[in-house]
Amino acid sequence: MIDLTAAEQFVYANARLIDRHRLAVLLYGAPAGQLVETLRAYRTDDGGFGHALEPDVRCPGSQPSAVLHALDVLAGANALDDPLVDEIGDWLTTITNSDGGVPTVLPSADGYPRAPWMVPAPESGFLTYAIAGRLWQAGSKHAWLPAATEWCWTTIEQADGVGGYTVKFALDFLDAVPDPARAAAAVDRFRSALDADGNLPVEGGTEDEKITPITLSPHPGTPSRALFTSAQLDADLDRLAADQHDDGGWDVDYLHWSPGQALDWRGIATVNAVATLRTNGRL
Repeated sequence: MIDLTAAEQFVYANARLIDRHRLAVLLYGAPAGQLVETLRAYRTDDGGFGHALEPDVRCPGSQPSAVLHALDVLAGANALDDPLVDEIGDWLTTITNSDGGVPTVLPSADGYPRAPWMVPAPESGFLTYAIAGRLWQAGSKHAWLPAATEWCWTTIEQADGVGGYTVKFALDFLDAVPDPARAAAAVDRFRSALDADGNLPVEGGTEDEKITPITLSPHPGTPSRALFTSAQLDADLDRLAADQHDDGGWDVDYLHWSPGQALDWRGIATVNAVATLRTNGRL
């Protein structure tokens, strides 16, 4: 059993304002309005999101990772009906490649602190999966979504030997896209990437870095759950609860490359841990 009071105190002591509001919505049913207004402070002049909303790219300019994080914040507050979702769709049309996908890191990151793996590159990347998944979850009818969805299906169904966050974000898409039979078949393509405990190793990450079952499939009743046994999911929920630190917070297992980045992620990870445990009946 986790110490929920200690988790709340950790967030008050260390987390960003946006994560304080996320926790208030989660624990106390606070109105989402203040959270959404705080989220809007991360908007950029071109309609995207930046300003280190996603802590691994700390530039002021718009980034796809920050846009995904904004959608995640809205989803966690059941606020995907906010006009911001369509505004995000408008921004996505300005950076999308001809194949329907979006780059992972835009050139605006150049010259600013960023994680070593967040290197600007023009080709379409795996964030397209998760962004499209969130728009499907929102019930979006935005014109950006059909071509992005086709990119997602094409790359998933042609995937061979992929791992790490490519699989994680692909599963996010497959859990949301309204085509359950096709999604179920696609989910099974990733089974061979998992180890015996259902973990997904991250090649090139920190020592023993892995993505665990409950991170890969956080929501009951979704297609990705077919990849895991009940025992694997229960064991990972036990692990997640046990990972609470003595200071009340949780942490991430990927590289801490600056004090600010590390603390930002700890606030996010703490709220995410509480949310995941609650979603899965552990709180």
